[in-house]
Amino acid sequence: MANLEKIDRFTYLIPAHGRMKVPGKVFSSEQLIKLIAKDSSVQQVENVAHLPGIVGHSMAMPDMHQGYGFPIGGVAAFRTDGGVISPGGVGYDINCGCRIMTTNLEMEDVQSRLKEIVAGLFRDIPCGVGSTGQIHVKGKSACRVMERGAAWAVQQGYGTQDDLDHTEENGFMEGADPSLISKRAFKRGAQQLGTLGAGNHFIEVQVVEEVFDTDAADVFGLRKNQVTVMIHTGSRGFGYQVCDDFLAAMTQAAHTHGIHLPDRQLCCAPFSSRAGQDYFAAMKCAANYAWANRQCLTHWARESLGHTLRMSPRDLGGRLVYDVAHNIAKVERHRVAGKTIEVCVHRKGATRAFPAGHPALPENYRSCGQPVLIPGDMGTASYILVGQPGAMEKSFGSTCHGAGRVMSRKRAIKEGRNRSIARELEEKGIVVMARGRKTLWEEMPDAYKDISAVVDVVEGAGLSQKVVRLRPLGVVKG
Repeated sequence: MANLEKIDRFTYLIPAHGRMKVPGKVFSSEQLIKLIAKDSSVQQVENVAHLPGIVGHSMAMPDMHQGYGFPIGGVAAFRTDGGVISPGGVGYDINCGCRIMTTNLEMEDVQSRLKEIVAGLFRDIPCGVGSTGQIHVKGKSACRVMERGAAWAVQQGYGTQDDLDHTEENGFMEGADPSLISKRAFKRGAQQLGTLGAGNHFIEVQVVEEVFDTDAADVFGLRKNQVTVMIHTGSRGFGYQVCDDFLAAMTQAAHTHGIHLPDRQLCCAPFSSRAGQDYFAAMKCAANYAWANRQCLTHWARESLGHTLRMSPRDLGGRLVYDVAHNIAKVERHRVAGKTIEVCVHRKGATRAFPAGHPALPENYRSCGQPVLIPGDMGTASYILVGQPGAMEKSFGSTCHGAGRVMSRKRAIKEGRNRSIARELEEKGIVVMARGRKTLWEEMPDAYKDISAVVDVVEGAGLSQKVVRLRPLGVVKG
């Protein structure tokens, strides 16, 4: 913390010193910067700046907190011709991400039936630690999921082409190689496709409470008082195992290539090396699995709502606005020191935030920019923002991904043990169902930063702009 220098209202700098190859940069505010003094996340920003081939700055978003190697909320870009790729810059839950769909419903249509709706989602969507789904994939079928992602799910009847058109990367990354996946990872992934998991993952029924940008809201199909459904989950035990399998190989690769690591959790390999390319291809398998997972959950959420409310798909709506990845590495082209170069951007607990006109965006969003989904947790608001040009200039097209923890899960359990979180939420008009009280203690709103303060930082820094705020009505947790 002693190395942080305030540059402007929303930006702090860590000047390069020692073996740092670039400075560090933290997007934060006076209110939020005090909260990160309790962990090592600023030191982790500094450590990442030591890695070969890093360009620009080692960065962290205002929702930052300590993670494995990289801080959660960390962003770093490395040259593909001399830089590295690191599992710590992606995280264990590869392509943990978020998607939101609209409905034709308004608050008045669901208010008296919220308990039925949440109970239906809880019944129809497997959730919790070790949960298994109704889809079992083995052998060639499992390989096709890894190779085709959400496109595989749509091919099986779990969604539409429009869903793929409104998913980051159209729901899959090319170049996934299932031959690199261990038997243990195959086994863990075989029965978890179409499951929510536990922790901070959720399905949430929400209402659009406030519209900040009417033009962008119109483009995204959002209006005040409209009911939406947000899904937050990732690659489950499959992605965790893929990450775990490669840590030893990447540690060895760092040693072989003489890479100095200020923290062994930053194990990495040159991006162009065999070890680097193997991890990247395996990471894509897990990323594609996660997109297939969220696509299946979207399909069942639509079916569940239709069944509970006795509505046809046409009357219900259920149009996907967008799906974004939070934990991923991508090869992209960015301007650095006046030149456009190819880099591998690591976003760990960070969201892509491309502005209007970017060719990677769906055609109907190019006029305004990419939807950016920032979920809260149970009792707090969520936001939809839109990517801004400042993100390309300052953060490799990135912004925050959520509120960010201020309390460890262990501490949250200790402080929540004598409380009924479900009852507290019900008193606020929020219906919640979970597999156990432990999850509700871990994920209680007090365990997170003020999401509005986080969103104010990324808007003030010019990375993304608020479009709407969403208020939770009903939540399903693992």
